Amino acid sequence: MISDQLATAPWLMWFSIAGVTLFLIMAFNALAAVYVERKVSAFVQDRVGPMGQGAGLHAGKWGLLQTVADAVKLLTKEDIIPRAADRKLFIMAPFVIFIGAFISIAALPFSSIIQVIDVNIGIFYILATSSLGVIGLILAGWSSENKWSLYGAMRSAAQIVSYEIPAALSIIVVIMITSTLNLQGIVEAQGGIVWGFLPNWIVFNNPFAFLAFFTYFIAGVAETNRTPFDIPEAESELVGGFHTEYSGMRWAFFFLSEYANMFVVCGIASVTFLGGWQSPIPGFMNSPFWGLFWFMSKVLFLMFIMIWFRWTFPRLRVDQLMSVAWKYLLPISLINIFGVGLWILLVGA
Repeated sequence: MISDQLATAPWLMWFSIAGVTLFLIMAFNALAAVYVERKVSAFVQDRVGPMGQGAGLHAGKWGLLQTVADAVKLLTKEDIIPRAADRKLFIMAPFVIFIGAFISIAALPFSSIIQVIDVNIGIFYILATSSLGVIGLILAGWSSENKWSLYGAMRSAAQIVSYEIPAALSIIVVIMITSTLNLQGIVEAQGGIVWGFLPNWIVFNNPFAFLAFFTYFIAGVAETNRTPFDIPEAESELVGGFHTEYSGMRWAFFFLSEYANMFVVCGIASVTFLGGWQSPIPGFMNSPFWGLFWFMSKVLFLMFIMIWFRWTFPRLRVDQLMSVAWKYLLPISLINIFGVGLWILLVGA
């Protein structure tokens, strides 16, 4: 039977393994990031943070099982759907956001041999798939039949669309230098040494590429709705933003997707500007295993900076937020492209 043939097809087995692996990566990433976020917030605010959750091996002392307790709590919470909500769209919204982040991670090269899908237009693929989240946000705000949710969704959509432009323009700088859209090719082009002692990462290639990295990272923070760009979730104005009416695991999917999007943004920054799986010491500890270590180290460091931002900077006003995108980041991105083109013409890539 056809169903039996599909069940034994090798592609189905590998597809299932890849899907489960990516989901586990997203789940562990969220659990770890929530714990780190709480500890960082406690440090900034001169508190202790999570403690007392867990038994044995000093787990309780450090609160290592706090996020596990949160996951159990969310699994057992009641799933409430507002009576006036559009039921189908309300249920669909968190999964649309989740799928966008899920399929984006699949294209990231974790090492020279660890990558779920290797496509020749990897950069465009990730930019396209990560944009699916906007659809989910609009669905969540519209279907909730709540004006605060709708306001939050409209803010988020405007913010993400605005900041995607300088982010994409910053990545064009990388494409100009490496002459490829393939993510593995971009990482491989960053091997060796530049300026005599620095690793040949794009961020060190020239001053305009250095500025493009910071432009991309700031735009990436805004795209993930993180502080100081968390206008769509401003509690003092919008209760909770686009996910105000959600509860239980549907609510958890929004935050699972948020941390997954943080991972994707930091993963793209690592691959395009920081050498990806390349060692910071060229030719040293450059095996596939060490490649995974270097990639994850760079991603987690950038995620830590995002978390630190949240507990350091105040929230911007709506007008300030949009001004940063259109009055500052966009012109800087265009200057970077022109500058890199001139650099390549005069100095070489």
